[in-house]
Amino acid sequence: MAIDTPHNVSPIAVFDLDGTLADTAADLVGTLNVILDREGLAPLPVRKARDMIGAGARALIQRGFEAAGKELTPDYLDELFRQFMIHYGENICVRTRLYPGVAEALDRLEEAGFILAVCTNKVEEHSVKLLQELGVGHRFAANCGRDTFRYFKPDPRHLTLTIERAGGSPRRAVMIGDSRTDIVTAKNAGIPVIAVPFGYTDVPVRELGPDLVIKHFDELFPAIQRLMRPLAA
Repeated sequence: MAIDTPHNVSPIAVFDLDGTLADTAADLVGTLNVILDREGLAPLPVRKARDMIGAGARALIQRGFEAAGKELTPDYLDELFRQFMIHYGENICVRTRLYPGVAEALDRLEEAGFILAVCTNKVEEHSVKLLQELGVGHRFAANCGRDTFRYFKPDPRHLTLTIERAGGSPRRAVMIGDSRTDIVTAKNAGIPVIAVPFGYTDVPVRELGPDLVIKHFDELFPAIQRLMRPLAA
């Protein structure tokens, strides 16, 4: 069932990637552990390092080294970041998987006339490559990463420019994410936001003030209907 929109503007659903569309933790932590091993440091189990994910690769490296009790100079962090990006790009979809129900949720949104887009703090090259390898890259009208524009989340312009590139309107948009960054970005852009609780956050997403929280992607379409119907009035 299509959702009515003013002036024939198609509604748009904008997704975060890591921790929202896909569980990328195993491959991100796997790359971190390669870096730690090169430095003679013990690897971190994924379950322990999951909460270190979410603020980008530099922060993940810093947090990993802090957990190992080793400090990094800014210059050396730059070098490790370079190594991380190369290794991760070559091993981006070894253990990464879409969350259950993602493909079906995208189907339902497309059937209802939604434009789909991705707004992620992954670099664009990695985001595009990962979604292609997961078999859903073609579904998104725009896939905008940390380096796509001059701005990146939590700057709301990252989100609004992604919407513009995809051919949508902020007035007919909804954001889906898993973290404080996603929620703050959407709120600052004046766009409703739905959070998933199974991603990468050190604070339960319910405490961060999203408009709605869903536990599974089969709840996404009804949740979006609840948020967007008032906007169509």
